[in-house]
Amino acid sequence: MTRIAFFDFDGTITSKDTLLSFIRFTHGPFRLALGFILNAPWLLAMRLHLVSNHQAKQRILTFFYAKRSLESFDSQCREFNRDVLPGLVRPKAANELLRLQNAGFKVVIVSASPENWIIPWATETGADCIGTQLETTVDNKGIIRLTGKISGANCHGKEKPRRIRRQYDLSGANEIYAYGDSRADLPLLSMGTVRFYKPFH
Repeated sequence: MTRIAFFDFDGTITSKDTLLSFIRFTHGPFRLALGFILNAPWLLAMRLHLVSNHQAKQRILTFFYAKRSLESFDSQCREFNRDVLPGLVRPKAANELLRLQNAGFKVVIVSASPENWIIPWATETGADCIGTQLETTVDNKGIIRLTGKISGANCHGKEKPRRIRRQYDLSGANEIYAYGDSRADLPLLSMGTVRFYKPFH
């Protein structure tokens, strides 16, 4: 592997945050608004750096998806990938992924969003995916359910380079392209020999 490209997903490849779009898709706009109103103290505390992004996101995931069966959740992820996600992908970003793949790059999506709805899209585009993973448990009927918690660390900020290094040996990479759109992506961008900030806006 001599050429590899790492892309943030939300806001870089897509025009909107896909977590919010997914919640709207699964619960509707009223339930989305209600959920964020009820959890506003947590979101404000995150803005004030009183709680971490991990804690705030876990609070939202618990509110909307705790005890949801993994089978039904993944089914909705596939529907979201089919019906909604194509309209959120920036055309310039899709063209850049294709251009890099044609040039011999391995392309990797690195996202703080749950990988459940990103993996289907990444697979279709021929890219790898590293994303936030959701914790599951098995109930007394043998059904796998989401707990609402994140399994391991939220794939956000400094966790992105850590996850990349665990999965890929970059010692032989001559060219490392990195794409991001926010301050949280700076650790990811710092890995690049070539860096792109908000390249598709």
